[in-house]
Amino acid sequence: MPVSVDTVTMLAVVAGAAVLAPFVVDRLEPWIRIPSVVVEILLGILVGPALLALVHPNEVIDALSDLGLAFLMFLAGYEIEFSRIRGGPLRSATWSWLVSLVLGLAVGLWIGGPHAGLVIGLALTTTALGVILPIVRDGGQSGTPFGDRVLAVGTVGEFGPILAIAFILSGDRPAQTLVVLVVFAALALTGAWLARQPRHPRLGRLVTATLGTSSQVAVRLCVLVVIGMFALASVLGLDPVLGAFTAGILVHLFLSSSDPLESHVVESRLEGIGFGFLIPIFFVMSGVTLDVQSLVEDPEVLLTVPLYTVLFLLVRGVPTFLAHRRDLGKRDAAALATMSATGLPLVVVVTAVGVDAGVLPAANAAALVAAGMLSVLVFPVSAGKLRRMASNGGRAHREHQSRPSERPDAL
Repeated sequence: MPVSVDTVTMLAVVAGAAVLAPFVVDRLEPWIRIPSVVVEILLGILVGPALLALVHPNEVIDALSDLGLAFLMFLAGYEIEFSRIRGGPLRSATWSWLVSLVLGLAVGLWIGGPHAGLVIGLALTTTALGVILPIVRDGGQSGTPFGDRVLAVGTVGEFGPILAIAFILSGDRPAQTLVVLVVFAALALTGAWLARQPRHPRLGRLVTATLGTSSQVAVRLCVLVVIGMFALASVLGLDPVLGAFTAGILVHLFLSSSDPLESHVVESRLEGIGFGFLIPIFFVMSGVTLDVQSLVEDPEVLLTVPLYTVLFLLVRGVPTFLAHRRDLGKRDAAALATMSATGLPLVVVVTAVGVDAGVLPAANAAALVAAGMLSVLVFPVSAGKLRRMASNGGRAHREHQSRPSERPDAL
């Protein structure tokens, strides 16, 4: 059946919003630094039912949005380099997230009661790895102790909530969920083992020969892994984002064993598919489906937006600061804690799961997403200022130490 004119028109509007977002970010750059994802969500609200009503969800657009979510989590998983975070960084990140989980669930249950509180608590423990890593990379901090800690904290802050969703929202079937997770883990480990094996000569020849042709075997294989793992998680009754996240890890293992130039080419094309096409659709549609009306109509819920923003910092940031201050120093640990409290993409995912399950009211979901947008807007900028203060303080200390003493007895 051909796609309707309405669907094509709405896709054009969504694509236009995705193109417009970077231009808006660029225009605002002299005054305020806003991540593109925030603008994409705001433009989604603008073109959605809340304001202009140019776009509404349907099967085609929802399918593309789901693929955008899959590629967002896939690329987050792809960024993980276990050789950089194993040991101290991963241990500190893990126990600090577990503390955040306990705090988040306690706060969530206090605010939202036994059902909505679980979703609220999980949302408070997330970290937007896909948002903070580019900031660290652009600042030249990749490969530094601080950059490795950001990677560790972001990895646990993405993977931990995804696993927790499976258990906490499984209702009265935790044993069944555990069995399913074990099966999924076994399949994922098998895939990881296969990804590290030497390539069959024919596959290696095809991958290399088609890298610059219309066949693109390597890219097609990677896309197959993403969609296949996404579907596998769904079939097993797990959240599909777990499958997409795991797919990123598997593809990273596969490409890391190949020629570096070939890996770079495939990676850039996968990022093009994700960041250039599918992921903006997910964020724009997140704005389109955001229940702004119910949020605005209830002043009490609207007032929870700044409360949730502060709770992101307290629940996620404070344990991170305490876990890393000895290794990084207080200011760098404070910057890391502030970055760890940045949590928009998974907040959208967790709240959507809660709304679909009927345990979280749409107004509360909108308030959490709005707080996540504020966290992306405020926390990375604050972390950058703390990092600069730490650098300037260290530079001033070194200059003071190198200066000849002015005491008379030193002459």
